[in-house]
Amino acid sequence: MLAGSDRQAVEGARAIGPVHDDEPVQVTVVLRRRASLPADVLAGQRRLSREELRSAHGADPGELRRVVEALEAAGARVVDQDAGSRRVVAVGPAGALTRFFGTALQEVESVNPVTGLPVRHRQRTGPLSLPRDVAEVVTAVLGLDDRPQARPHLRAGSPAAVATSYTPAQVASLYGFPSGTDGTGQVVAVVELGGGLSQTDLANYFSGLGLPAPDVRAVSVDGAPTAAGVQANADVEVALDVEVIGAAAPGAAQVVYFAPNTDAGFHDALAEALSAQPTPVAVSISWGQSEDSWSAQGRDALDQVCSDAVALGVTVTVAAGDSGSGDGVGDGQPHVDFPASSPYVLGCGGTRLEAAAGTGAVASEVVWDDLPNGGATGGGVSDVYPLPSWQQAASQVTRAGTGTAGRGVPDVAGDASPETGYQVLADGTEQVVGGTSAVAPLWAALIARLAQALGRSPGWLPPALYSGVAPDLPAPGLRDITSGDNGAYQAGKGWDACTGLGSPVGTALLARLRGGGAPKS
Repeated sequence: MLAGSDRQAVEGARAIGPVHDDEPVQVTVVLRRRASLPADVLAGQRRLSREELRSAHGADPGELRRVVEALEAAGARVVDQDAGSRRVVAVGPAGALTRFFGTALQEVESVNPVTGLPVRHRQRTGPLSLPRDVAEVVTAVLGLDDRPQARPHLRAGSPAAVATSYTPAQVASLYGFPSGTDGTGQVVAVVELGGGLSQTDLANYFSGLGLPAPDVRAVSVDGAPTAAGVQANADVEVALDVEVIGAAAPGAAQVVYFAPNTDAGFHDALAEALSAQPTPVAVSISWGQSEDSWSAQGRDALDQVCSDAVALGVTVTVAAGDSGSGDGVGDGQPHVDFPASSPYVLGCGGTRLEAAAGTGAVASEVVWDDLPNGGATGGGVSDVYPLPSWQQAASQVTRAGTGTAGRGVPDVAGDASPETGYQVLADGTEQVVGGTSAVAPLWAALIARLAQALGRSPGWLPPALYSGVAPDLPAPGLRDITSGDNGAYQAGKGWDACTGLGSPVGTALLARLRGGGAPKS
């Protein structure tokens, strides 16, 4: 059996019938590394070149060839193979693939977490098995089950919120993004699992801000559409991400990777973003779902791609979720969102930001919490990942109700309340949007401006942010948020499971990074 491949049925799904044997199915097969990533690389102390990552820590070429030949012998057509990202992507008839992987596929109907409407998709239950000649080299098989895997972490503001909302440029100013920078020379990648781009919206939005439209390029992954107008909710997510980055770092180029909302699509989009030339300085992800909604193999496969980002010196910024400490699970227990809980990303929580009238300064900032009827920042302690070495000096990294330690989420925060949200334009409509979906691109934009000011990429950011941190004391370069809660967790001095180390003070963070030097490469 393939370890971690067990899947449970989608709760509440309506059975339609078996998937026809001749239906084409695309799968992503993930292979093991030739060698594990070194500890100093995973700690952010040293970076690898793309060639070093591929040749020393990618898939073994012989093992890759063995998997390709086995899939082709089973009746599949290999459409992509890459030793660096350890992937083989193949398309074949459902009957051939289910026999090869020892499973059965059913067509079911469930509620799409993006649209709230019924959607038909394939479902499998139980574990997978593999032929003996490839079983030892494969770590994950993604895409057989194409249930929606994630949801966008955004919340719409009320009409009254317009009076207290901001443009992304105003938020960047409130957070002291370094003057004299705009992200020029940097590339920010964005992962989207739905929606599309509207060039008309972008032109009108940035014209209204008095800014040139940023350089934004769309890339289709696994055949996903890239144009707006198909999924309205997801279009708003795309607009929020691109407009926040474009207004907060108008000189940065953006590459937006659109993929199907499946475990395979999520994995492939991030792998494609990290394989691109030039390497992005940051990758922004505003999508996720509770840790326990993933298969172990799917979660681990995506986590390994995040570790590739660490090796390359790329910070992946990820929204921590918008449903408080329960992460929308509904069992009354605390849960954290993945991939924000990966130890290889910068988890981004949310605040409510109030500006002082006429001064351009922060008047107050507290934890974003509109529960029980509205959203609240996600945050908590992972059930899956242990406490990373670089987070051990932070205070109170223990799971509510158990006192056990684990990876604490989030690491940082920023304005996310829809009542003090971001003014965006999506599908021709001006609106105010909040959610931790806004915080991930905001931090990605800040990283682009920090890189420009430093004259180099700051590398993977979490170890630098936590360096020298002491319990119950504010972290240099960040504003400690000490008021509010997200359900099970209370804000306090120092790190907490609501807003992490706090929101950015850009100029102070730049000074801190200038004093820290650059990781070795």
